[in-house]
Amino acid sequence: MGIAHGIFADTGMVSSFTETDRLWMERAISLADAAEREGEVPVGALVVKDGVLLGDGWNKTISLNDPSAHAEILALRQAGETCGNYRLPGCTLYVTLEPCCMCAGAMIHARLDRVVYGASDPKTGAAGGVFQVLSDPRHNQVPVVQGGCLADECSEQLKLFFRRRRMERV
Repeated sequence: MGIAHGIFADTGMVSSFTETDRLWMERAISLADAAEREGEVPVGALVVKDGVLLGDGWNKTISLNDPSAHAEILALRQAGETCGNYRLPGCTLYVTLEPCCMCAGAMIHARLDRVVYGASDPKTGAAGGVFQVLSDPRHNQVPVVQGGCLADECSEQLKLFFRRRRMERV
């Protein structure tokens, strides 16, 4: 996979994903489409437990004037409301872009069992791209992290978005 301006590079991570993983990631990609339609960076996320969607979201930092309104945070908030608890054991979070430090910290506090992401982010990624927040053994619980699920599709979506943004500025 090529690199667009140093972001969204393939880490070479080899993981096997189930058909269910791919289906949930496709749904996260469609959430990212919603973000793009609203003029937001196209990132989508959702939280699933036992095949049931508990929460979803897409980036809304611009529309909400909220630097914490990342797709992952919004999905975690909704899942917490659905479950009536901020702890989400047994849950998997799917997200189209490797989480940042803020989102990774929220995932640790939520006690997720698993995090699956699409495109790697070697600028701000906190699941191994730059930082090792999710895998730091000093946490009480460390989720299983798998990167690269539908990585090409997730990466291409982001690259096209930023390419269009650059063209608009010309």
